[in-house]
Amino acid sequence: MERNLQLAKQLNTAAWVATGAVLLLVGLMRRVKIPIPDGWDLGFLPPFHATVNALTAVVLVAAYYFIRQKNIEAHRRAIYIAVGLSVLFLLSYVAYHFTTPETIYGDLNRDGSLSAEELAAAGSSRIWYLALLLSHIVLAALIFPFILFTFIRAYTGQYARHRKMARWVFPVWLYVAVTGPVVYYMLMPYYP
Repeated sequence: MERNLQLAKQLNTAAWVATGAVLLLVGLMRRVKIPIPDGWDLGFLPPFHATVNALTAVVLVAAYYFIRQKNIEAHRRAIYIAVGLSVLFLLSYVAYHFTTPETIYGDLNRDGSLSAEELAAAGSSRIWYLALLLSHIVLAALIFPFILFTFIRAYTGQYARHRKMARWVFPVWLYVAVTGPVVYYMLMPYYP
């Protein structure tokens, strides 16, 4: 048991380092643009991100179902898949935003700015989009370390602490996974 607690402490430190690194990258990705070779088109990544988020949501629901059925091994496999999908999403998302200009909701001519006409055409749907996007981003940033901590609790055999955290981490993680594709579909008409 003592060895598991020591491992948990090391993994918690790694989770904080990973969280700091992710937040730094997310903060930089809108300011720093890395040129990609001519002819490369990463336009396939936004629908890929939406798909990975949607799959994550499905796997999370399956994980919840499995644990309710007391099928711990199936639950564990589903959570490994959900974490793997989330890591894949995160790496791909950051790479995309480091290499591609931001897409703006309402930017019909795709010039990177909103004219008065475009803003008027977007209307109140832009407010709904921005509210959903803001909740998605803020909750994704807040929940990230807690997903890791919840995972670490189970991985190191701290099942009571895992269950206690999972009760509130799961719905927020699910919300982030569901709202990701919704944000994509709302923004889809404005991608180049």
